[in-house]
Amino acid sequence: MGRRQPAARQSDVVPGTDRRRERGRGRRRDCDWRDADPRDRSLLRAVRGRDPGDRRRVLARRRVSSPRRPHRARKRFGQHFLSAKWAAKVLQAINPQPGDVFLEVGPGQGALTFPLAATGAPVIAVEVDRDLVDELATRVPPNVTLVAGDILKTDVMSFLTGMQPVRPPGVAPDASSPPRRYRLVGNLPYNLSTPILFKLIEWHQQHGLFADAVIMLQLEVAERLAAKPGTKAWGALSLYLKLHADSTILLRLPPGAFSPPPKVNSAIARLTFHAPSVKIADEKVFDQLVQRMFSLRRKTLHNVLKSIDKQAPAVLAQAGIDPQRRPETLTLPEIGRIVELLAASKRPAVL
Repeated sequence: MGRRQPAARQSDVVPGTDRRRERGRGRRRDCDWRDADPRDRSLLRAVRGRDPGDRRRVLARRRVSSPRRPHRARKRFGQHFLSAKWAAKVLQAINPQPGDVFLEVGPGQGALTFPLAATGAPVIAVEVDRDLVDELATRVPPNVTLVAGDILKTDVMSFLTGMQPVRPPGVAPDASSPPRRYRLVGNLPYNLSTPILFKLIEWHQQHGLFADAVIMLQLEVAERLAAKPGTKAWGALSLYLKLHADSTILLRLPPGAFSPPPKVNSAIARLTFHAPSVKIADEKVFDQLVQRMFSLRRKTLHNVLKSIDKQAPAVLAQAGIDPQRRPETLTLPEIGRIVELLAASKRPAVL
């Protein structure tokens, strides 16, 4: 016979329903478990001392008194914040003048917004990050208008046309107001710089409002904007921009000028808008030709135009252009001439 097992003692564990009731003893009915902050428990006793007050009220006092955490750059927005040291150099490159009205793309933490506002100029700052908008809203002066939204989808013209230039500091109230000059500035996200540049061209074609744009770009993109025909950097973006603006690289910026630093060098480019330098007879034919040219840039002009129109050899002969040339060697006036002849060949003959 084996040893007799001792009788089991009654367990101190409370059954399921009673255990839940036991855990909730002493907890307020209006206190949700999500209000608890386990990271603050070690600090709670020192804050409360002998005060048996409401735990949430004590934590709220502590959170209000604690400083705001610095904003963390978000990769999905392509955020690289300009340092204050380099912001002064950028402001010097912008050279604000009386009567200027600024549209700023991506104010970020306000490195450029506040120096621009200090000149007395109205600033409309469009920021896609709502957390940054909330942070800036408590600090910007009255002549800064914050707009939360995507610059590619926001109707900025309705904001700009309602703005009036502010008198610069030191100008007497009875002085005549200078004429308005609309300018665009900003630190463009690298992943959206090309769509934003095409949006700028579209605004210029539709409204002709902006006098110039001073923008921070990836150095490679800035070099494409200032490229000349026959070079490797000459492309569709260069051509479209050359038609409506002149581009100049004002300043090169190292990765250390931003936080967090990007993996590439940057540059400040100035775009000075003007009327189309070449008359385009047909915009659709022009778009089709440019897209085909730079998607087949290693082909000869004869083969490129043949895929668009069978009259390509005659058109090139009329324009006096060698059909064996590469598309990337064409200048803007030559492209305008080809478009004019192609458009004329497609028009029905008048009897």
